[in-house]
Amino acid sequence: MVPNHAGLTGHSDGDAVAHAVIDAILGAAAIGNVGSHFPPTDDTWKNADSIELLRASTDVLHGAGWSVGNVDLTVICETPRIGPHADAMRARLGDAMQIPVERISIKGKTNERMGWIGAGEGLAVHAVALVQER
Repeated sequence: MVPNHAGLTGHSDGDAVAHAVIDAILGAAAIGNVGSHFPPTDDTWKNADSIELLRASTDVLHGAGWSVGNVDLTVICETPRIGPHADAMRARLGDAMQIPVERISIKGKTNERMGWIGAGEGLAVHAVALVQER
C-alpha cells in the first residue's frame, strides 16, 4: 500500500494492515482469524495478496450473516509516515470490504524511537471493527 517501502516479510505479502483488519472483522463476528482461514502452513497462501485475503474474509463475513460497519486502525511505526498514505489506504481497504471510505479511520503513531518498533525493526497495527447483522 505504501510505494517505495520495503514492507515486511510474511507467508503472504506481509501486509500487516490488511491482516489486522482481517483479524478485527472476523474476530468481531467470532468466526476465526487470518491464521485459521489462511494458515501459513498451507502453500496456497504463499505470497498471496493480503487485500485479496481481506476481500475473501469479507465474503466469509457476509456468508455468516454479517457486514462491516466501520473500522478504526492505528499503525505504529517510525517510518513511513502514515498520514500521506491514509486516503489511498482507506480507499483500498474500503473497496475490499465493500464499505465507503468514510467508515474507515487510519492514523499513524510513532513509538518515539523506543523498543524494536522505534529501532525500525518492525511495526504494530491495532484494528477495531464493528460488524452488524445483514
